[in-house]
Amino acid sequence: SRNVQQLSGVSLSVNLSMQTEDEDGEENLMENPYSVKLEFVDDPNFKNKVNYSYSAVQIPTDIYKGSPVILNELNWTQALERVFIDNRREDSSLRWQVFGSSTGVTRYYPATPWRAPNKIDLYDVRRRPWYIQGASSPKDMIIIVDVSGSVSGLTLKLMKSSVMQMLDTLSDDDYVNVARFNEKADAVVPCFKTLVQATMRNKKIFRESIMNMQAKGTTDYKSGFQFAFEQLLNDTGAPRAGCNKMIMMFTDGGEDRAQDIFEKYNWPNKTIRVFTFSVGQHNYDVTPLQWIACANKGFYYEIPSIGAIRINTQEYLDVLGRPMVLAGPKAKLVQWTNVYQDALGLGLVITGTMPVFNLTADANSQLVLGVMGVDVAINEIKRKTPTYRLGANGYTYAIDKNGYLLLHPNLQPKIINFREPVTLDFLDAELEDSKKEEVKTDPDVVLCLSHHSSLGLVLPTYSENHIKANLSDQILQVQYNLPLSVADFESLLPNSFESEGHVFIAPREYCNELELSNNNTDFLLNFIALMEKVTPDSKQCDNLLLHNLILDTGIIRQLVEKVWKTKDLTTLVASCPGSLSITFNVVLILRAAETWEEDPEPFNASYYRRSLDNKGYIFRAPYLNDELLNPENDTIGILVSTAVEITVGGKTIKPAVVGVKLDLEAWVDKFKILASNQTSPTSDNRQVQQTCGPTSGCEMDCDANSEDLLCYLVDDGGFLIMSNQKDYWNKIGMFFSEVDPYLMHALYNNSFYNRKQSFDYQSVCDPVPSSNTGAAPRGVFVPTIADFVNLAWWTSAAACGHLYLAVTCIVFVLYCCCFNKNEIQMYLSLSVVDEVEAEGMDSRETSCVTIQTQFYFTNINSSYDILQDCGNCSRLIHAKRLNNTNLLFVVAEKMPCNTCEVEKLSQAETECILTNQGRATAPSL
Repeated sequence: SRNVQQLSGVSLSVNLSMQTEDEDGEENLMENPYSVKLEFVDDPNFKNKVNYSYSAVQIPTDIYKGSPVILNELNWTQALERVFIDNRREDSSLRWQVFGSSTGVTRYYPATPWRAPNKIDLYDVRRRPWYIQGASSPKDMIIIVDVSGSVSGLTLKLMKSSVMQMLDTLSDDDYVNVARFNEKADAVVPCFKTLVQATMRNKKIFRESIMNMQAKGTTDYKSGFQFAFEQLLNDTGAPRAGCNKMIMMFTDGGEDRAQDIFEKYNWPNKTIRVFTFSVGQHNYDVTPLQWIACANKGFYYEIPSIGAIRINTQEYLDVLGRPMVLAGPKAKLVQWTNVYQDALGLGLVITGTMPVFNLTADANSQLVLGVMGVDVAINEIKRKTPTYRLGANGYTYAIDKNGYLLLHPNLQPKIINFREPVTLDFLDAELEDSKKEEVKTDPDVVLCLSHHSSLGLVLPTYSENHIKANLSDQILQVQYNLPLSVADFESLLPNSFESEGHVFIAPREYCNELELSNNNTDFLLNFIALMEKVTPDSKQCDNLLLHNLILDTGIIRQLVEKVWKTKDLTTLVASCPGSLSITFNVVLILRAAETWEEDPEPFNASYYRRSLDNKGYIFRAPYLNDELLNPENDTIGILVSTAVEITVGGKTIKPAVVGVKLDLEAWVDKFKILASNQTSPTSDNRQVQQTCGPTSGCEMDCDANSEDLLCYLVDDGGFLIMSNQKDYWNKIGMFFSEVDPYLMHALYNNSFYNRKQSFDYQSVCDPVPSSNTGAAPRGVFVPTIADFVNLAWWTSAAACGHLYLAVTCIVFVLYCCCFNKNEIQMYLSLSVVDEVEAEGMDSRETSCVTIQTQFYFTNINSSYDILQDCGNCSRLIHAKRLNNTNLLFVVAEKMPCNTCEVEKLSQAETECILTNQGRATAPSL
C-alpha cells in the first residue's frame, strides 16, 4: 500500500512534467490513470498560466523517466511542494522557486505547462547558468586534447564536441585554458599564454580554435601533462580562481602512464585533480587512463558516442561538490548569478542560489544533491529604483563581482542565447572614461561585491538642493489640498483635447496593477479604469506621480487656453513637470492632425534629453528616405526644442522642455530670404527689398543662385536639417556624408567636426554564409556527406536522381567495407545532432559586436572660408556655426567635377573583430 501511494504521487509529478501545449494552446496529457488535469490562471507577474496548488517537474529528454533513481528523486522532492507554497504565503512577491537535482530533475513552483524553447527539448537544469554557479566552487581548469593521428575522423569530431560541452560547464568564476598535444603540446589559442577567465567571449574564441584542430603525429601523454601542470603551478601574477585545480584529458587511449610527470608535479600532496576521458569506440586498453585518474584524485569516464557527451562531461561537478559538503554550513553561501533568460518566460532574471547537501554519515553519499534557486526578474528590480527622481539623464545600475551588468539602461540584448548568460561588461556599456574604470576598484563597491549573502547597495556622494516656493496659484492649491477623484483623470482622455490636439502621458507604473501599453489611448483607458477600482491615494499607487500628473495636465491646459492659442503656431510640443519637481509626465501636441513619433516617455525621448543637456535651441529632423516620403504629398516637420530655465532661490532649474514643429517648405522660403541679400537696411534702419540675381553682383544668395550654390543646415551630429535644393528634401535627416561626401569630408578635415568610435556589444548581424555553400541553384538539392551515409536517403527517390544505380551500389559497398557498424552509427548520430543545431542558422541573425562612429562639433565658433582643391577643379566653401543652436550653416559652390578621391565618412554600424581585453574580478576582503 505504501509503495502504491508513492508511485501515484510519482505519476502525478511525471505527468505534470510531460504536460505541454500544442499549437492551438490545448493541453496534452499522457494517457495515464493517475493523470490530473489542472486548471491554470493567467498571472502577469509570471507572464504565464500558473497553478498555485502544485509544483511541476521537468526531466531532460535523454534521461529515462522510469529509472529507479528518477522515481526516487520525484518521490522525495515532492515534499518541497509544501515548502514552496508556504514561502509564497509569507512573501507574495516571490517568483519561480526551483530545485535543480544533480540527476537532472527540475521541480519548480508554481506549476505551469512546460514549453521547450526549440523543436527538440534539450533543456537540462545542470547546464543552466544558475545551476553551474551554485553547484560548485570556482576552479582553474586545463583541458588537454589528444590530436595524434589515431584520433582522426569520427573520433576527432566526437572529441571536439566533448571539449566544447566541457567549456559549457564553466562560468565566469572559473579560469581555463585548452591545449592540444601529440609529440609536443601547445595552446589551441596562441595568444592565451596562461589561464583566462571563462567568459562567453573567451569560450567563443576557444570553440573556433577547437574546430580547427587537426590530427597528426604520435601520442605522448607526458608532453600534454607537463604543459598542463606548468600552466597551473606557475605563478605569473595573472588572476586565478584559486580554489579547485584540475586537468581534463581527452584521448582515444594509450599505454603510457606518465608516472614520472605526476611524481614531479603532483605527488604526494595531489593538489591537482586529473580526470580522463576515453573518447570514441576503439580497442585500446583503458587501464592506464583509469590508473591516471585514480592516482590523482580524479575520475575516469567513457564517451563512446554523441549521446554520452552531455552526461559524462558534467559528472565531474559531483566530485568537486564533495569538499563543499565536508565543509558544512560554511560552504552554504547564497550566490547571485549573471543575468540570463528565464526558461519559463519571465524574461531576464538573476537567481539567488544555494547548494543542497546530503549530510549522511556514509562518506560515499556525501554529495551535492542539487541547487535551490529563487528568481528575481530584472524588471522587478527596475521598479524598485527611483528612476523618475533622478532626472532624464540620471540612472541606476548594478554590477556583479566580475564587472558584468545586472541592471543598466544600455543592457538591452537584441538576441539572447537561451543557453548562455547575458554578460555585458560595465565598461562596454559606457563610453570609455578613466573615472568609470575606477568604479570596479572603488573601496565601497569592492566591499559590497565581496559580500556573498545579499545584493548590496552603494550610494555615491551627491549634492542636493532644496528649493522653497510659495504655491499661491489656485490650481496648485486645488491639486494638492483636495483629494483626487476619477473626474480629475478623465481630463486626460483624447476627446478632452480634441480642439487643442493630443495629450500623451508617460506610460509609467503609477499603480502596481496598472497594465502598461505602448498605445497611448489604450494606456489612458487602462489607467482610468483602474482609478475607478482603487483610490489614487491607495498604498499600491505612487501618490507623488499621480499628483504631479494631474498638476501637469492642469498647467498645460491653462497655457493652451490663455497663451498658446493666441500665437500663430501650427504645432507645439510641451513636456511639462509637476510642482517644479523632476517627474515629467505629460506631452502635449497642439495640432490634432499632427502625428507624434517620439517616445511618449519624455525620459526616453531624444529631443527631451538633448534639450536638457544643451543650451539654446535643438533642431532635429526625422530620418527619411525615398521610400518613406514623397515631398509632393507629405509634410516634413523639423522639431525645434529648448529647455525652460527658471531661477528660484538663486538656483537655476530646467522644469520643462517646449518645442515647435516647423514646416520645411515654409521654413526654407524664409531661410532663403535671410540667407541672401534680398533685404538691406536704409539710413533710417528700415528693411527694403533689393533685387538680386545672377548679374546683380550679390556675393551669396541661396535663393537666386540656387543653381550654382548649395546651402545647407547641418546639425551637431552631422545630419542634414535643411537644403535649398528641393531634390534633397527627401534626404532630410540623413547623415550628411550620404548627401555630399566631398563636402562632409572638407568639414571634418577642417576641424568643424570631430568623431568618436563606440562599440555595441549587443548588436545583431546578418549570418555568415556556410563555407560549403556552392553554386547550385537553391531549388536543387545537393546531398551532403551525412546524406551519403544515411540509409534512409539511399532508399529515397532523391538518390536515384543524382547517381546511377550502379555507382550507388559500388560507393555504398566500399563505404561499408571501410568502416565498421559502430563507426557508421556514431557518424550518423553526430550528423543528426549537427543538423538539429544548425537548422535555420544560415538564415538566422546572430549576436555580434558592431562599431559606430559619432560625429560632434569641435570648439570652432568663428566663420571659415575653405578652398576644396580636387585636382583639376576646386570650389569655395563657407561655414559658420549659428549661435544659440546646434546648427552649422554651410554654403558651397557646386562641385564642377566628380573625380575627387576622398574618404567617405560613415556613421553606420559595421561589424568588427573583437580585441582581447583584460578583466579582473573584485578582490576578496
